Amino acid sequence: MVTMFLNFAITIVEVIGGVLSGSLSLISDALHNFSDGIAIIISYVALRLSQKPRSNQYTFGLKRAQILAAVVNSAVLLAVCVYLLREAFDKLLHPQQVDGGLMLVVASFGLVANLVGTWLLHRGAKNNLNIRSAYLHLLSDAVSSVAVIFGAIAIKLFGLIWIDPLLSIIIAIYVGWESWKIIQSAIDVLMLKVPAGISMEDLDPKLKEVPGVSDAHHIHLWQVDDCDVHFEAHISVEDGLISATAPIAGLIEQTLHKNFGINHVTLQFEAGNCLTGKPS
Repeated sequence: MVTMFLNFAITIVEVIGGVLSGSLSLISDALHNFSDGIAIIISYVALRLSQKPRSNQYTFGLKRAQILAAVVNSAVLLAVCVYLLREAFDKLLHPQQVDGGLMLVVASFGLVANLVGTWLLHRGAKNNLNIRSAYLHLLSDAVSSVAVIFGAIAIKLFGLIWIDPLLSIIIAIYVGWESWKIIQSAIDVLMLKVPAGISMEDLDPKLKEVPGVSDAHHIHLWQVDDCDVHFEAHISVEDGLISATAPIAGLIEQTLHKNFGINHVTLQFEAGNCLTGKPS
């Protein structure tokens, strides 16, 4: 909540400062901060939804609410970047006078507030795509505030007014690229792509090393969210009692968790020599 209020406060200050000083980069920073506040609200709502228990309608719960939030937040950032690029190119073609002194004061205020917000979200951003998207909003604003400060100094000391729209272009390209990478990661999760860092070519031999396993097929591997990796497969074993598969299942679960970080395993055991036609 503190981070959200900080960003809305920065937005108000930077919009006023940007209009009074004539600085597009300050207004661009304000738009980023406004989108930050919205992103934090979306991330918070998604986080609460993801913690709801599963139901008969949603058997996985609402864990992917956070993935959807990451897509929404990053898509909003991309839209902001497109708008800023258009405005920045217009400013390059039609330069306007900028008050570097006022720009410097307002940007410094924005930097301090953004650094506080970034620090508050830093820990949760490591393992959560949703929080990472909100963290990226704040981090990009901290970076852009630094750029605006240097731009303000250049304008005040050397009168380089063209540096203001140029900074907006650089900031927009950087933020747009980082946002696109988050969208790609979220789409990979939604499209059930094999999680990054896991190779099916490495996984299959590990399964066959488990004592009692002669073959593994119909393998499916996907993520429900950032941390919840699921695995299912048909496992061929020697024909025998069902109870004999329990220790094999335990070994498979240990192998998958230890080597690939997989934490949810579903197995269907088959008698390899009679159901699949494959040798035991």
